[in-house]
Amino acid sequence: MNLKMKKKELAIPGAFEILSPFSVDQRGAFVKVLHAHSFSEAGLASSFLESYYSTSGKGVVRGMHFQIPPHDHSKLVYAVAGEVMDVLLDLRKTSKAYRDFVTLTLYHEKRNAVYIPNGVAHGFMVKSDSATLVYMTTTEYHADSDTGVLWSSFGLDWGIENPKVSDRDMGFISLNEFDSPF
Repeated sequence: MNLKMKKKELAIPGAFEILSPFSVDQRGAFVKVLHAHSFSEAGLASSFLESYYSTSGKGVVRGMHFQIPPHDHSKLVYAVAGEVMDVLLDLRKTSKAYRDFVTLTLYHEKRNAVYIPNGVAHGFMVKSDSATLVYMTTTEYHADSDTGVLWSSFGLDWGIENPKVSDRDMGFISLNEFDSPF
């Protein structure tokens, strides 16, 4: 198997779609999600301190989540089952893409991931019957720093009429009300 990942720059500076090296044979598939040397060569953080996963049904919207400084983090997110429309929203005041968003499809059979830098909010909408996403973060969860902006407040057409959204996510302030610390 080739150890080299491929990265595709997204419209948000520092954010990348990662195409993981993989092999497939009669037994199934083997995917190398993280290779520290390849990440380092590409200028990406590879020291992840926490990993977790979520499972969600069709029509679920989660987001737009991030942690504020000093507990902000970069993330690596990928689907091990299902398909999602993944969404990144740039909250960094000094970024040329400040308040811009980008979407991409994370799909388990594509074996892709998204690298999300500090200061960029993350969310997704499940397109398949269900989806399981794995998240790796460069800092540990910190309850007082964990927050978000309202998923429907920044101009994205999510393509769904009645999404399933948590009370927590519905309670976030709008992007226009958010005073970014990034």
